[in-house]
Amino acid sequence: MWYFIFRRTAGFVATLFVVSAVVFAVMNVLPGDPALTILGLDATDDALAALREQLGLNQPVLARYVSWIWNALQGDFGISHSFRVPVSELIAERLPMTISLAVAGMIFTLVIALSLGIGAAARHRKVGDWGVMFISQIGIAVPAFWLSMLLVLLFAVKLRWLPPGGFAGWSDPVAAMRSLVLPTIALGVVQSAVLARVTRSSALEVMRQDFVRTARATGLSRRRVLWRHVLPNALVPIVTIVGMQFAALVTGTIVIENVFYLPGLGRLIFQSISNRDLPTVQALVMLFAAIVVTANFVVDLLYVVIDPRLKART
Repeated sequence: MWYFIFRRTAGFVATLFVVSAVVFAVMNVLPGDPALTILGLDATDDALAALREQLGLNQPVLARYVSWIWNALQGDFGISHSFRVPVSELIAERLPMTISLAVAGMIFTLVIALSLGIGAAARHRKVGDWGVMFISQIGIAVPAFWLSMLLVLLFAVKLRWLPPGGFAGWSDPVAAMRSLVLPTIALGVVQSAVLARVTRSSALEVMRQDFVRTARATGLSRRRVLWRHVLPNALVPIVTIVGMQFAALVTGTIVIENVFYLPGLGRLIFQSISNRDLPTVQALVMLFAAIVVTANFVVDLLYVVIDPRLKART
């Protein structure tokens, strides 16, 4: 078990190292001059040269990469070219918004998908099963940004039940929760559709096993068999998708936060790319990549917890 954890941890660290190298390389081959972006087209050559020297842009690429990694390990991602404040402060300020939205989207996804998936499996080849499959197919096909606009038009403009965008702040919890309702639905619908289909398929496979028939023969109700016996044994593929979906929800906030004008990392990275704010873009891309790698790492560890039989294979 400890050897398995060590191997997964070593792979996790190596993956982050490779990702950091790729992110840094890509960011530094993009066209444009950060110094020119900051000072404007009317800047003199001397001013541009002085700013490049100040930003360390005249150093060799390898030296800049090593310096960036060393500083990042200490929580220093440099100074934002656009906001003129440390990038770490920007991330700390915007991260709670993005995490709150991603967690809300994940809860929405789990509640809807598990209920629909298990319900469809229990009603296999019946109207309920066909209805879930049809709805999930539509959910997969609907783009998040298009759904966001429809939700705003219906619930904010037409019915005026919810705000169309912006964030009221956590000082007013009720207003804050109302601000997150539409973004959460827009973010979680596609993921719910995917997870519902995976849950249905995994549950149907488990329901064909002998121990499920034995549980039914002992007189247990269909609901108890489904939630106490079928679902726990169907969790391995479900957890795999959930881990990938949480990473997708975090990265998906880039679109949702811009549609609903939410002050999170998604909106920050969009603004930074527009302004060619290299330190901020590098830090945010690396952060999003780290979240994806971390989600996969946690899923690998959860496999053994969910199914102890996998210990023998590690």
